[in-house]
Amino acid sequence: MYSLSDFDFDLPPERIAQIPLAQRSASRLLQLDGDAIVDRQFGDIVDLLAPGDLLVMNDTRVLKARFFGVKQTGGNVEVLVERVLDSRTVLAQVRASKSPKPGNRMRLADAFDVVVGERAGEFFTLTFDADVFALIEAHGRLPLPPYIDHAADAFDERRYQTVYAKQPGAVAAPTAGLHFDDALLAKLAAKGVDFAYVTLHVGAGTFQPVRVEVLAEHNMHTEWYTVPQATVDAVGAAKAAGRAVVAVGTTSLRALESASQSGVLAAGSADTALFITPGYTFKTVTRLITNFHLPKSTLLMLVSAFAGYQPIRRAYAHAIASQYRFFSYGDAMLLTTGQHKNPDA
Repeated sequence: MYSLSDFDFDLPPERIAQIPLAQRSASRLLQLDGDAIVDRQFGDIVDLLAPGDLLVMNDTRVLKARFFGVKQTGGNVEVLVERVLDSRTVLAQVRASKSPKPGNRMRLADAFDVVVGERAGEFFTLTFDADVFALIEAHGRLPLPPYIDHAADAFDERRYQTVYAKQPGAVAAPTAGLHFDDALLAKLAAKGVDFAYVTLHVGAGTFQPVRVEVLAEHNMHTEWYTVPQATVDAVGAAKAAGRAVVAVGTTSLRALESASQSGVLAAGSADTALFITPGYTFKTVTRLITNFHLPKSTLLMLVSAFAGYQPIRRAYAHAIASQYRFFSYGDAMLLTTGQHKNPDA
């Protein structure tokens, strides 16, 4: 039985990538299959996938979800939109010296007002005075992860977004997808690799470390996902042909596995609070492309469940020693599920 301390590791600060590489596909790729570790370049993914393999990508689009403003009492506030509920309403984190009260108004970006509604846990309901997506795009700021030490600029606005981003709603990028550019996707398509899409709107909770030693006591954050019928059909075809179902990122994996809890992948939309830890049996995904994850994070637990606890520990130690770049703007891994092997190996 694993506990929180089993997922801690020391990471030199200089290994945290602060800016993306000039070319998306120029990042490194650590291939992990069982105990075998191979250092590669991300472009090698073309050679590592076979015709008929299925890449499942998360087509969520990152919102300019951060705002600075003032309360009607004059105090400063910082707002981070967590989820768009409808065309005028959002759930948001509000940071202020004193929490705003229901019915109060706040002026955001010196451009428009929002009305504070009821509080639900750490989030407030905010009502906008016009279309949410239009105001966010016009006046918001891109919310970079907390470990990136600069404010988002025009380069970040382009690069902290996948080239296939389509459905607005995330507050963090599905970062494994950041390594793909149009030329690489074209090479994969020419080889006969197939593509399918899910949508999972990544929330700020993805950056939150687990704070309880007993993992079963962790209150997992929820995220909204959609799995289209076309993706269900593509997965079924790949499996019937004996091909790999490759999740591009933990968000794609989480959507697929959440929609597979009956034992069979089903189309639909829902909230997921699926918390994957070692011992979980993967129902749909057989390979995973992912970045390196934070110590004590639910995502580190997920990849440990997927590839094996000890193999991931060894791979992370190798990556640190080999000066891989970590986290959102960092390098990638290609993992093959170890669920049929000894997870403690």
